[in-house]
Amino acid sequence: MSDVRVPRGKRGPVSRALARDRLGVPAVLFFVLAGVAPLTVAAGVIPTAYQTTGLTGIPAAFVAVALILALFAVGYVAMTRHITHSGAFYAFIAQGIGRAPAVAAALVALLAYSCLQVGLYGALGPAAAAEAAAHLGIHAAWWAWALAAWGVITVLGMLRVEITGRVLGVLLSAEIAVIFAEAACGIASPAGGRISLATLSPADLTSAGIGTFGVLAVVAVLGFVGFEQAPVLAEEARHARRTIPLATYLALGLIAVVYAGASWAMAVHAGTGQVVAAAGRLGPGLLFGLGGGFLAQAAQLLFLTSLFAAALAFHNVVWRYMFALGREHVLPAALGRTGANNIPKVASLVQSASALIVIVGYAVLGLQPMTRLFFWLGTTGGFGILILLTATSVAVVAFFARDGRGENAWRRLIAPGIAALLLGCIVLLAIGNYATLLGVAPADPASWALPASYAAVAAAGLCWGLLLRIRSRDRYAVIGLGARAVTALLGATLATADARIPGDAGGLGDAGTLGAAAPGTEPR
Repeated sequence: MSDVRVPRGKRGPVSRALARDRLGVPAVLFFVLAGVAPLTVAAGVIPTAYQTTGLTGIPAAFVAVALILALFAVGYVAMTRHITHSGAFYAFIAQGIGRAPAVAAALVALLAYSCLQVGLYGALGPAAAAEAAAHLGIHAAWWAWALAAWGVITVLGMLRVEITGRVLGVLLSAEIAVIFAEAACGIASPAGGRISLATLSPADLTSAGIGTFGVLAVVAVLGFVGFEQAPVLAEEARHARRTIPLATYLALGLIAVVYAGASWAMAVHAGTGQVVAAAGRLGPGLLFGLGGGFLAQAAQLLFLTSLFAAALAFHNVVWRYMFALGREHVLPAALGRTGANNIPKVASLVQSASALIVIVGYAVLGLQPMTRLFFWLGTTGGFGILILLTATSVAVVAFFARDGRGENAWRRLIAPGIAALLLGCIVLLAIGNYATLLGVAPADPASWALPASYAAVAAAGLCWGLLLRIRSRDRYAVIGLGARAVTALLGATLATADARIPGDAGGLGDAGTLGAAAPGTEPR
């Protein structure tokens, strides 16, 4: 075979590796927190939760859910020390439960993050339209502003990671500063002149029975969606074994403080007994009104940038999952090719195209953007992440059960086992209360069709994974291997044409260790 040399400093159009050593702890933290969208949750989700549930234990719920997710993070972070992959859920489930279930999980992740990303245009468009009309005298339909934001995000999604990281960092820093300032103002002017800690009390979690905690937990978990994104950036992080765990725990702690603090400040300012009514009357103004004046104006402007930052962050997460699946030939290989700037442009453009179709579809059909695009797709995306968190906790236990890899019992069994149980209960509560989450009647088709969409894509993924196992053993063997998949597939391609693959005696849970599968051999 001839010796083919690639000029130093250049990367071919079929490069299958993401840019390495570009992201430190601050950059990873910015990406994670932008995906969580703190101001979007503080100004949008929290007031809506007060209004729709009629419950005042939301601050306590954020603290409780943060503790549950901290348990999840113990095993999740431990896995990152042994598996580096741009599609974290996909890779972890492949190595823990099995390759065919991992394909199912990957499609669930693509649907969930796509719902979250596309749904944000349903809030971004109307919010931008309202601000432009009020301050600039420009009157345009919500979809025109949504399309403008879509165009910017499409361009930024094609740029180098450092550029988008700087954009997210600037927006996020201002966003969090405003939330803290608003909360401080609210606490400084309590209703009745007295600061109450009632909404932070654990007793408020079950104020109307044990079911109260279930409702509050579902709302709170949806607010945390996005904190799990740090391992997705592992291939691009500097010193990933230190950077990813540190960024994950910092993000989780900061999110808990921001959400619990902001929701508590709203209750303190409005009064524990009046906060539900105030939320129904003011909406996002429940947060914006804590400071008033210039601070309120700044918060409303940053509410737009929060939505924008989240849409950009989730756009990047979706193309990373597409890249991971394309690189391993689970999806078309074109999705796994990167260009000169190490961005998989085809994957990025595919996600942009899907968002464009949805925006145009909603505009043509005249559907209500805030309810049916932002709220319905956002809730559905959050539910999908709940499913993945639960499955990943199970995968952590299964992965370390085969080989402890030096991890102690707390990290490999106890913490992830408890997390799997608690998250599984929350998933069941979400299914039982899905109509409530959407704000529709129990008989509404959306209450079953949206969660059922995950069962459909999971079944399709499982069938495709099994078909790969039967018809393309080399491709099946590299599922979940990440960057090593390219080497393995190349080795298989160069093997002799009459090479035969040993028979398969395994089942669905046939995952082995990260480096176990080799070209032409049966994956364990």
